Amino acid sequence: MNYPHPILAREGWPYIAGALATAILVAYFFGFAWSIPLWLIAIFVIQFFRDPPRQATSQTNAVVSPADGRIVRVQKTLDPYTQAESLLVSVFMNVFNVHSNRSPVDGTIEHVEYRAGTFVNADLDKASSENERNALVLKLRDGTRISVVQVAGLIARRILCYVKPGEALSRGQRYGFIRFGSRVDVYLPLSAKPKVAVGDKVYATSTVIAEL
Repeated sequence: MNYPHPILAREGWPYIAGALATAILVAYFFGFAWSIPLWLIAIFVIQFFRDPPRQATSQTNAVVSPADGRIVRVQKTLDPYTQAESLLVSVFMNVFNVHSNRSPVDGTIEHVEYRAGTFVNADLDKASSENERNALVLKLRDGTRISVVQVAGLIARRILCYVKPGEALSRGQRYGFIRFGSRVDVYLPLSAKPKVAVGDKVYATSTVIAEL
């Protein structure tokens, strides 16, 4: 679901308001010195929920990053949602990254699947199969199917997804959010050419992670 980007994600507005109100009240009643830790917390909350607009490439065969973060996996594996041999590219988000999730391609949502699970560190390989997660299977115009999976992490306990089967997504379109550290897995056809390597920093929509 697209919406005008207000710089600070709507998912964070209650948290930001609460953090600022608490800091202001403590400063007013007890003095500024006592409120310093609360102002630091408020600054952290504000930076966590920032949501800057991003411009997607016009390159038709480009797959853009679905999230800000660091590449932790680029490998061949089985896509558990389409049962096809695939190229997996995983993006790990720490608490200092932007946490809104964007569609990596233009496509129609064929399937949405939520699976409950554990909350181990999202940087670990087993997070893809054991953690709480929500997957979209997207069908491209040429019939290619890819899967995009939001994976909860050690601290992340809330996956938000705003789209349903049958809806069309455009490359870079915002469709979800994960609160407080997590990862996003992208399963691509084996013919895809990766443009990133493990350890690379990537930015949602702005970074091309592969070419189809």
